Amino acid sequence: MIASLKGKIEYLKNNYAVINVNDVGYKVFLSAYIFGKIAGAAEVSLFIYTYVREDTLALYGFLNVEELEMFELLISISGIGPKAATGILSIATPKTIKTAILNEDPSILTKVSGIGKKTAERVILELKNKVADISTGDKEEATVDVDAIEALIMMGYSNAEARDALKDIPLDIKDVGQRVKLALKALGKK
Repeated sequence: MIASLKGKIEYLKNNYAVINVNDVGYKVFLSAYIFGKIAGAAEVSLFIYTYVREDTLALYGFLNVEELEMFELLISISGIGPKAATGILSIATPKTIKTAILNEDPSILTKVSGIGKKTAERVILELKNKVADISTGDKEEATVDVDAIEALIMMGYSNAEARDALKDIPLDIKDVGQRVKLALKALGKK
């Protein structure tokens, strides 16, 4: 099983990259967030989840172990496959997803195409005990950044740019408009 890859980015397209490691090209599927983070880079180092089914062998890449672990938790739920799990990780950080699960807030999960309210509620039910040891904020913390990211994307910023701009804004600022305004200031300085 492949656990990590480090190599040259040969090709990037929509939801995957081809990573050249010692003259062997590996097709690695990525979330939109990670795709945006590695776009323009010459080399990358990714943690890998090797997805094996009777008719499929696919690699999914992550920038850190926390993303990989959340991906593994999500795909352990019946009805959530790798595509839906990468979709969830594209719109929210693992911490935000954990907070939403602990607060029993399905709104973040239902923003992903193909995940309805019942599936989101099942994810919460099945994962609540598995992420219970993680400290959480309040209910708004889980949804504020997702709403702010959506607003920044509508303004033309990429998912990666939006998440990076919001990560340094203090969590005590709960107003979505204020968070977007501060993120725009941060993006303007770059």
